[in-house]
Formats: sequence, C-alpha cells, structure tokens
Amino acid sequence: MKVLVPIKRVVDYNVKVRVKADNTGVELAGVKMSMNPFDEIAVEEAVRLKEAGTVTEVVVVTCGTAACQETLRAGLAIGADRAILVETDAELQPLAVAKLLKAVADKEQPNLIICGKQAIDDDANQTGQMLAALLGWPQATFASKVVIAGDKATVTREVDGGLETIELSMPALVSTDLRLNEPRYATLPNIMKAKKKPLDTHKPDALGVDVTPRLKTLKVVEPAKRKGGVMVPDVAALVEKLKNEAKVI
Repeated sequence: MKVLVPIKRVVDYNVKVRVKADNTGVELAGVKMSMNPFDEIAVEEAVRLKEAGTVTEVVVVTCGTAACQETLRAGLAIGADRAILVETDAELQPLAVAKLLKAVADKEQPNLIICGKQAIDDDANQTGQMLAALLGWPQATFASKVVIAGDKATVTREVDGGLETIELSMPALVSTDLRLNEPRYATLPNIMKAKKKPLDTHKPDALGVDVTPRLKTLKVVEPAKRKGGVMVPDVAALVEKLKNEAKVI
C-alpha cells in the first residue's frame, strides 16, 4: 500500500509576518521557512502507518521553487521513502496545485493521500477537497483519528457539533487536523539518511498542467491596530456607544 503526502513550504509559524513596503505581498526575503505544520502531521501519520505494517511506501510531494527541496528532505528525515518536486517559479493557487497533485497521483497510483487540512500562509483549506474532486475519490477532512483495515479507512473527524466517524473505500483522501498526532523531531542520523533518499523533479508542462494564476492579488495590508477597551458606567452608556460609535445597533 502506497501513501502520497502533499506538503508545502511556508513561513515558519514562529516568525512574525511582515507586509512588503509596496503592499504587493508578504516579505519572504531572509525569512525562515519550514514545512506547513498540518503537513507535518500528515507525514507523521503516514510514517506511523508504515511502522505499523499497514503501509509499504510513503511518498512526499510538493510544488514550488527549487528551494522546496529542503522541505522535502525534512519529510524524508521524518520517515518518508521518496520525494517528488514539481518545480515552477509561477504563483501557485489551490486549483493549480490540485491539478498538479492529480497528475502526480495518476502517475504514482497511491492507495491513500494524506494532506494537511490547510496551509498557514493563505489558510485557503481548498487543495485537498479540490484534489479529491478531480480524482473522483471519497474524502474525509479534519481527521483526528485514522484506522486502516483492508481496503477501508475509518476516519474520526472533527465537526462543529463534536466528532463524526465515517468509513471510506480506498483509494481515498484524508486531510489532517491538529489532534491527529504529535509530529516527531527528525534525528541527526535520519537527517543524514534523507540526503541520500531519491528526489525526482518534474515540470508542470511535462505533467500537462497549466498553472497560470486565475486570481490576482490587488493589495496586501496588515490588520488595523486594535484599540484599547473602555469601561462604561452603566447600560445606557454602553448602548449609546454601540449605537453611535460602533454603529452595530
């Protein structure tokens, strides 16, 4: 059984994000980058399934610039067997990424795709769902528990009202939530071994995918600074402020 794990290179979650001076986007020059935290959970889950004997091969894949090889090596250090880079300098939007991943899945023929539920840079939460739709596979999003038995996957997922358990026929796609597992730290020996593991590179054109952006970002600005709270003497003063200052009633 083969598992494909899409991962993404994002600004490290410990870094304070800054907007460029010309408001065209987020400043990336000289900024620490790392694997998207939800994708780390996905890689960890795939590796745990392999350690349990359920999975025979774990393949990590990412789409982006040559610098993304570093992120792939991080996935290999956690325990993945192979890596695939779809290399492009173009701005990649969720639909384009989903189409690229579908092309990779068609070549690799995995039994299961495990991906992070969303990336912490754009918070789109779209790629996994789009990929499942393009493949025509069943999907279970926001998974907090995954159990594989034969050609079935039982997934406990987090919903607004609590937990929902569903059963999927494989091949299938699962997107991970925070409580699925705690990703391990890669050991130095595994980091060294990761440098020798195979990493294949493809181009979007070779996969027959057009990655031209369909959306245009007009402007990026920081959120407005929050104002300090104020104490009011009574309910009448509160209502007056809500009505005349906040204008919410």
